[in-house]
Amino acid sequence: MEFQYEEHRIFAEDEKGKTIAEITFPEVSKDTALIDHTFVDNSLRGQGVAGKLVEAAAEQLGEKGIKVIPTCSYAVSWFQKHPEYQNLLKTK
Repeated sequence: MEFQYEEHRIFAEDEKGKTIAEITFPEVSKDTALIDHTFVDNSLRGQGVAGKLVEAAAEQLGEKGIKVIPTCSYAVSWFQKHPEYQNLLKTK
Protein backbone atom coordinates (compact mmCIF):
# COMPACT_ATOMS: atom_id res chain seq x y z
CA MET A 1 0.00 0.00 0.00
CA GLU A 2 1.30 3.39 -0.96
CA PHE A 3 0.52 6.33 1.28
CA GLN A 4 -0.08 9.82 -0.05
CA TYR A 5 1.21 12.76 1.95
CA GLU A 6 -0.46 16.12 2.39
CA GLU A 7 0.08 18.80 4.99
CA HIS A 8 -1.44 17.48 8.25
CA ARG A 9 -2.70 14.28 6.59
CA ILE A 10 -1.45 10.92 5.33
CA PHE A 11 -3.84 8.64 3.48
CA ALA A 12 -4.36 5.85 0.96
CA GLU A 13 -7.05 5.48 -1.67
CA ASP A 14 -8.40 2.50 -3.53
CA GLU A 15 -8.44 2.29 -7.32
CA LYS A 16 -11.72 4.23 -7.38
CA GLY A 17 -10.33 7.12 -5.33
CA LYS A 18 -12.11 6.18 -2.10
CA THR A 19 -10.12 6.89 1.06
CA ILE A 20 -9.36 3.53 2.68
CA ALA A 21 -6.82 4.64 5.30
CA GLU A 22 -6.16 8.04 6.84
CA ILE A 23 -4.50 9.84 9.71
CA THR A 24 -4.84 13.55 10.43
CA PHE A 25 -2.57 15.67 12.57
CA PRO A 26 -3.45 19.37 12.58
CA GLU A 27 -0.99 21.78 14.14
CA VAL A 28 -2.16 23.55 17.28
CA SER A 29 0.94 25.76 17.42
CA LYS A 30 4.11 26.15 15.39
CA ASP A 31 5.76 23.31 17.30
CA THR A 32 2.86 21.06 18.32
CA ALA A 33 0.35 18.89 16.42
CA LEU A 34 -2.57 16.72 17.48
CA ILE A 35 -2.93 13.23 16.09
CA ASP A 36 -6.69 13.41 16.23
CA HIS A 37 -8.02 10.87 13.74
CA THR A 38 -7.01 7.45 12.44
CA PHE A 39 -9.21 5.53 10.03
CA VAL A 40 -8.73 2.16 8.33
CA ASP A 41 -11.35 0.60 6.08
CA ASN A 42 -12.77 -2.72 7.30
CA SER A 43 -11.14 -4.47 4.34
CA LEU A 44 -7.70 -3.57 5.74
CA ARG A 45 -8.26 -4.24 9.43
CA GLY A 46 -5.78 -6.51 11.16
CA GLN A 47 -3.00 -5.83 8.65
CA GLY A 48 -1.07 -3.24 10.66
CA VAL A 49 -2.13 -0.34 8.46
CA ALA A 50 -3.17 1.93 11.34
CA GLY A 51 0.21 1.40 13.01
CA LYS A 52 2.01 2.24 9.78
CA LEU A 53 -0.04 5.45 9.50
CA VAL A 54 0.83 6.55 13.04
CA GLU A 55 4.48 5.71 12.51
CA ALA A 56 4.56 7.66 9.24
CA ALA A 57 2.96 10.67 10.92
CA ALA A 58 5.36 10.43 13.88
CA GLU A 59 8.35 10.27 11.54
CA GLN A 60 7.13 13.25 9.50
CA LEU A 61 6.41 15.36 12.57
CA GLY A 62 9.68 14.37 14.22
CA GLU A 63 11.67 15.39 11.15
CA LYS A 64 10.07 18.83 11.37
CA GLY A 65 10.75 19.13 15.11
CA ILE A 66 7.04 19.14 15.92
CA LYS A 67 5.87 17.59 19.19
CA VAL A 68 2.79 15.36 19.28
CA ILE A 69 -0.33 15.29 21.42
CA PRO A 70 -2.22 12.09 20.54
CA THR A 71 -5.96 12.51 21.11
CA CYS A 72 -7.20 9.65 18.92
CA SER A 73 -7.51 6.51 21.07
CA TYR A 74 -5.52 4.41 18.61
CA ALA A 75 -2.64 6.90 18.55
CA VAL A 76 -2.60 7.10 22.36
CA SER A 77 -2.30 3.31 22.54
CA TRP A 78 0.33 3.21 19.78
CA PHE A 79 2.60 5.69 21.55
CA GLN A 80 2.27 3.71 24.79
CA LYS A 81 3.50 0.60 22.94
CA HIS A 82 6.39 2.36 21.16
CA PRO A 83 8.80 3.84 23.71
CA GLU A 84 11.22 4.74 20.92
CA TYR A 85 8.83 7.56 19.97
CA GLN A 86 8.25 8.94 23.48
CA ASN A 87 10.59 11.84 22.76
CA LEU A 88 8.01 13.19 20.30
CA LEU A 89 5.27 13.49 22.90
CA LYS A 90 4.47 16.97 24.13
CA THR A 91 5.04 17.23 27.85
CA LYS A 92 3.38 19.81 30.02
